[in-house]
Amino acid sequence: MNSYVFKGAYFDLMDAIERIKSLTDKVLDEKDLDIDEANWLNSLTHHEHIFYLVAGADRIRQKYFNSSIELCSIVNAKSGRCSEDCRFCAQSAHYRTGVQTYPLLGEEKVIRSAEEAVAAGVKRFSIVISGRRISPGSDLERICSMIEKISGLERILPCASLGVLSSDTAQSLKSAGLIRYHHNLETAQGYFHYVCTTHSYEERIATIRLAQEFGFELCSGGIWGLGETPEQRLELAFSLKDLRVDSVAINILTPIKGTPMYNQVPMPPLEIIKTIAIYRHILPDQEIRVCGGRTKNLRSLQPLIYLAGCNGVMTGNYLTTKGRNPEEDITEIRDLGLTISS
Repeated sequence: MNSYVFKGAYFDLMDAIERIKSLTDKVLDEKDLDIDEANWLNSLTHHEHIFYLVAGADRIRQKYFNSSIELCSIVNAKSGRCSEDCRFCAQSAHYRTGVQTYPLLGEEKVIRSAEEAVAAGVKRFSIVISGRRISPGSDLERICSMIEKISGLERILPCASLGVLSSDTAQSLKSAGLIRYHHNLETAQGYFHYVCTTHSYEERIATIRLAQEFGFELCSGGIWGLGETPEQRLELAFSLKDLRVDSVAINILTPIKGTPMYNQVPMPPLEIIKTIAIYRHILPDQEIRVCGGRTKNLRSLQPLIYLAGCNGVMTGNYLTTKGRNPEEDITEIRDLGLTISS
């Protein structure tokens, strides 16, 4: 008999398909899934089940976001020499990774990157720097000037990822015209101490809440494949739901030689697709964008991220690894009958 077991109960293949459909319908009726229902979806392993789940996630995405896919891109505006010991990060000063290091880029280079993003059809452009925080002073003033100039460009919205926020820094960024702030939780609270010891999970939540108090849109998410359990990936999703962040950023670990997580076993591509689909069921009306690691980890399955409920993607290069040409992403999105958000 084609069946499987979840928490001691046997499920026939067809019974499971009916339950998947009922959980999708529950979400479409604007009712929340609970953690047990999400973990049941996570237990699915048959291809038939996973693709029924993907189809349900696509219905949910269509309800809240229609056929529109949003592009974002970043500039690594300050690289390396970070004081934090995040065990996955090529830019941590605690590890020898051979990453390129440099101080804050000049304004001309950053604005040129933003203009290239505009030409490529990107809607959001983020200035990202390494380090624990940006303190008031020269670098903050220069970044605020960059944000003002990006705000003056047509068809693009300025974002920033600058580490821990203070009220003074947040006010300066707000006055400069920043729209969205990015600050990842990285992983589930119960696993965070295995990922980083130089700051706490609570500090990350405090920065998210402070940014929200100042009226910024919030982009936050994490990295899958750090050694966390599948259940902890869902714990992260429920934390992001509780925080009501505007955009959930999904990254998949690209192991960097020299970091403690270099030898992590990669997630199988179909498991990544399944987890994106579960996130869409947990987070029906929040943006879900797939960012770093998708090219290496998903390979030929990249188009399935949209059918699994993703409505945004980071295009171009990432912080220290190569990404994908925006033209390739746009062609792929349009080939699926979807549109680019403007």
